Amino acid sequence: MASSHTVLMRLVASAYSIAQKAGTIVRRVIAEGDLGIVQKTCATDLQTKADRLAQMSICSSLARKFPKLTIIGEEDLPFEEVDQELIEDGQWEEILQQPCPSQYSAIKEEDLVVWVDPLDGTKEYTEGLLDNVTVLIGIAYEGKAIAGVINQPYYNYQNNEKQNLREHKNEAKAGPDAVLGRTIWGVLGLGAFGFQLKEVPAGKHIITTTRSHNSKLVTDCVTAMNPDDVLRVGGAGNKIIQLIEGKASAYVFASPGCKKWDTCAPEVILHAVGGKLTDIHGNALQYNKEVKHMNSAGVLATLRNYDYYASRVPESVKNALVP
Repeated sequence: MASSHTVLMRLVASAYSIAQKAGTIVRRVIAEGDLGIVQKTCATDLQTKADRLAQMSICSSLARKFPKLTIIGEEDLPFEEVDQELIEDGQWEEILQQPCPSQYSAIKEEDLVVWVDPLDGTKEYTEGLLDNVTVLIGIAYEGKAIAGVINQPYYNYQNNEKQNLREHKNEAKAGPDAVLGRTIWGVLGLGAFGFQLKEVPAGKHIITTTRSHNSKLVTDCVTAMNPDDVLRVGGAGNKIIQLIEGKASAYVFASPGCKKWDTCAPEVILHAVGGKLTDIHGNALQYNKEVKHMNSAGVLATLRNYDYYASRVPESVKNALVP
């Protein structure tokens, strides 16, 4: 019975199924062809029908099952009745079979804050760079990110005979859950699951950074790392996945662009496998419900050798980014 499981593990098991549902919604919107794009604050800050529907699905599904949670989503949506077909009631049984770390076993529902990015990498989504897209559900306790789920709706889509976007739309119609997509999850003290941990070869310094929010500060900080290669991709979730799969050694973002819902879930996955994510000064990020949403002092994250990269952040960058 569900009641024999701790609140945290029930929540993570639900978040896994809910993130999968959101991934299906993200694929369905592309398949139907009308993205319903709205510009929010600027030309690179976009919202689509998929952002809106996925957030309604995630937040409503969580709130029905866990009514005392604090849920903070990226999209500022008016309150409206949610269509029953957007509600996901399932739980991932494999997660319920895992032991809850003892330090979290007595957590109550009302002690938890959930940070939701229904579609991380929206700009890339609108441009057909679908492997940049993730759904992020991060769970925080006492201001610390402790559990998280990342769904990649289009994981593997480029391997399906390298179809172009139009061909991919047809496949999504034929079967939205075919072999597309995967879900990664983690809990501090337990581990992270759903991927194969891999490190960049020793001595290689490969930086992953922003694709659509470049600036002199961002460039100066990346250059100071003396990188062998620089990857410019969309989505914070996507960049952390690059770290844990050995495609990049550091995520360097010297700008106030990203928000708590971008970093909460990815931070957990990285920390659960021994990595580190901080602001550009080396401060831990805080996730309590009263905290400001913007990560105003940027992001520095690595799977290994954090100190190497932290020591190379220029003072001029630090002085420009106030926590």
